[in-house]
Amino acid sequence: MSEVREEELVPPPPAWGMSARRWLWLAPLLAAMLLPFLWMVALSVSPQAGNSFTKALEGPWDFSQYRTLFETGKMGRYLLNSLGVAIIVVVLNVVTAAMVGYVLGRKRVPGERFWTMGIVATLMVPKQTLMIPLYLVLARLHLLDSYAALILPFAVDAFGIFLVRQYVTQLPIELEEAARVDGATDWQIFREVALPLLKPVLAVVAIQAFLTNWNSFLFPLIFVDSDHLRTLPVGLALMSQTEHSVDWGFLMAGSTVASLPVLVVFVAFQRQILSGLLAGAEK
Repeated sequence: MSEVREEELVPPPPAWGMSARRWLWLAPLLAAMLLPFLWMVALSVSPQAGNSFTKALEGPWDFSQYRTLFETGKMGRYLLNSLGVAIIVVVLNVVTAAMVGYVLGRKRVPGERFWTMGIVATLMVPKQTLMIPLYLVLARLHLLDSYAALILPFAVDAFGIFLVRQYVTQLPIELEEAARVDGATDWQIFREVALPLLKPVLAVVAIQAFLTNWNSFLFPLIFVDSDHLRTLPVGLALMSQTEHSVDWGFLMAGSTVASLPVLVVFVAFQRQILSGLLAGAEK
């Protein structure tokens, strides 16, 4: 008989012990992420606290800042602008990332390596350096101070294209070859075979595009001057600031409202986000 190793005689640690050790290092990280959100909510319901977190916790609490926020009449317009622009940008990002990423990952096109390297190179350019060139292009096209200025510069995203391209290279090509043998065209193969397989990574592209566009401040501030075209971040900043002070309670109330759609989107699509992020590792 083979000798029983000493390690096999040692019982595994109890489940509660493993859970306790996990929480020992997860709890500080969770607190660090939740504290800013708690600070924001506390200031929004404590008008007299200014920007002091300790005074906000002491109270008194009320929802007067939220009533003032929606009584101004501008909040609804800003919300609609941000939501409409974000939805259109997400749709355009998903469509362009799916089509261009699939072509670069599957087809042999002239200058394929050049296009791929060009996309990667654009990821290294800080967005702030594009402000002046984009402004001049929009001015030449007479698109400043319009919804087109909020949508067209962000309709195509290099990160989404590169992410889909990398994902496509990991997909099995046998399904597409079988469809081609059955007489399917390239468009039918893309629509009926490849596109369903791309759903996890396209969900990641959609969430990334939504979060980036929803929280965008600098570009909408520069490209749009009319009040009825402003998005939520810009509108809140201008509504809460005076010449010499900032109404922190009002600003935090608006920020709390602005964060709710982001939480809803994440909760609704968290399974697709995780599957998209882990798909490359699983393959």
